[in-house]
Amino acid sequence: MARRLALAVLAASILTTAVTGTVVVAQSDVIKTRQGLLKEFGRVTKPIGGMLKGEPFDLATVQTALDTYVKNAKELPNLFPEGSGTGDTGALPAIWAAGSDFKARFAKFETDAVAARAAITDEASFKATMPGLIRQCGGCHDSYRKKS
Repeated sequence: MARRLALAVLAASILTTAVTGTVVVAQSDVIKTRQGLLKEFGRVTKPIGGMLKGEPFDLATVQTALDTYVKNAKELPNLFPEGSGTGDTGALPAIWAAGSDFKARFAKFETDAVAARAAITDEASFKATMPGLIRQCGGCHDSYRKKS
């Protein structure tokens, strides 16, 4: 009987360790995944900023950025599950406190990026459309990202 109890305790301990380890790994993976997508936003936005400041306009680069915005804006809201606000992350607790606003911002960004993809056909339409879309990034950063 004592041996059975010891085996049961050992099995429960192993199972708890395995589950806890999986949760930590899963949390770490979700943080890395969302950081990767957000860094991709930055990578494709850098040339957009240059074009807005007078560097040569390149429609293909703009379209690639807009396609990236649409794709990542669909994925990102699901990469902030409860409990993933600790560790190596710049995410503020406000993300989970105001979850519906946070998700709505990504939905709006996605919708606006789709509209911009259709609207931007030349440099003039780019300069008229893109600044408003890019400003949305700052709104999210101000509310939901730790200051560096």
